[in-house]
Amino acid sequence: MKFKVFVDGQEGTTGLQINERLEARTDIEILKIAPEKRKDLDERKKFMNNADIAFLCLPDAAAKESVSLIENNTTRVIDASTAHRTDPNWAYGMPELSRDHRNRIKTAMRVSVPGCYATGFNMAIYPLVKEGILPSDYPVTCHAISGYSGGGKKLIEKYQAPDADNTLMSPQLYALGLSHKHLPEMQKISGLQNPPVFSPIVSNIYKGMTVALPLLPRLLLKKMGAKEAQAFLSDYYKDEAFVEVMPFGAEATFDNGFLGAEGCNDTNKLEIYVFGHNDQILLVSRLDNLGKGSSGAAIQNMNIMLGLNERIGLE
Repeated sequence: MKFKVFVDGQEGTTGLQINERLEARTDIEILKIAPEKRKDLDERKKFMNNADIAFLCLPDAAAKESVSLIENNTTRVIDASTAHRTDPNWAYGMPELSRDHRNRIKTAMRVSVPGCYATGFNMAIYPLVKEGILPSDYPVTCHAISGYSGGGKKLIEKYQAPDADNTLMSPQLYALGLSHKHLPEMQKISGLQNPPVFSPIVSNIYKGMTVALPLLPRLLLKKMGAKEAQAFLSDYYKDEAFVEVMPFGAEATFDNGFLGAEGCNDTNKLEIYVFGHNDQILLVSRLDNLGKGSSGAAIQNMNIMLGLNERIGLE
């Protein structure tokens, strides 16, 4: 039996990546809308209702419109936009966080794919809040670097233009109004009472991401330095195929002591590093913003929803 899959938004960065990952699979039949009809409402409606799984790789308003086109109780939806990430009626597609998260995804009709920054953030913070180590009112700060592909087609074209602005060669701080679109899910899913102070940076690399969170052990609810934090997170994620908590002291193996953002590219892997000592902790997540940060996570959720091994088609 082949599962019928439709990608609404197949021309976008995430949609292209999902289709590319699915094309090599023999258990999937990809339903492809004709390019000239991809904005035709009636045509999209037909494809949405014929699919077992529909991926939404669209702006928020268009994603909500697509959901409204479904007239059956069989089409299951995986939304890669921000439209439904804090909607309680949608499962949050990060199965590694807990058994409850994975079980809800298995049975859900609607699953929202986490944002790329939120993926790195919540993987590091959620276990600490859940287990009563980090107080929910902790004043969290987060600094993150991403490849420019995370900005979508327009930003990609801007960076790759032959006459690209030389200022783009240096890292660019953005979202300086402190209202980045990933903040609501970062706060809600982590269990924090307040949103973190979030400083994202876009860099002159196509893809790759690091998300860094400094913590002060003296403000934690349980006595824990950097070494103990690494041991805790390593045990928490020990059974997860796509999450690897790196050995304590890993910085000694880095070239010149630098940790680049591209080390997980072309995989669905997320690495968590814990640096520091008894007085200061630095948590760093590293992932591919187009892999575990979007298309890879979407495929992983699809596998779970269909009762398949979640590693199929992923590295």
